Amino acid sequence: MPLYCAMFQEFRKFILHGNMVDMAVGIVVGAAFGEAVSSFVRDIVMPPIGLLLGGMDFSDLVVTLQAASDETQTVVIAYGKFIQTVLDFTIVAFAVFMAIKGMNKLRASSPAEPTPPDTALLTEIRDLLQQQPK
Repeated sequence: MPLYCAMFQEFRKFILHGNMVDMAVGIVVGAAFGEAVSSFVRDIVMPPIGLLLGGMDFSDLVVTLQAASDETQTVVIAYGKFIQTVLDFTIVAFAVFMAIKGMNKLRASSPAEPTPPDTALLTEIRDLLQQQPK
């Protein structure tokens, strides 16, 4: 068998391994979840906060280091975008925490009651031992 066929077979086995497929699905779902939460923060949470702060939009908050001139563009520190990113991260982390907490609660069903030992079997063994000649 040619070398490339053996390598292809090994690669195929690696790619189709159960954990790899699960991880790929998790990454895709996680990315979509992140986008949904970011949209929730950007489009639903931030407008009321901005309204409460007098119409302020965090993404517009900047510190100008150098004004634009003929040859250069404006140089700014966009700390408002950083604030927005930190807020997005906090909300995403909290949503993931709540999801994991819910999953753990579903997983941890009430522990099964320990079954009492079968005393009949123990009694039978004891009686057989007592019947043996010494």
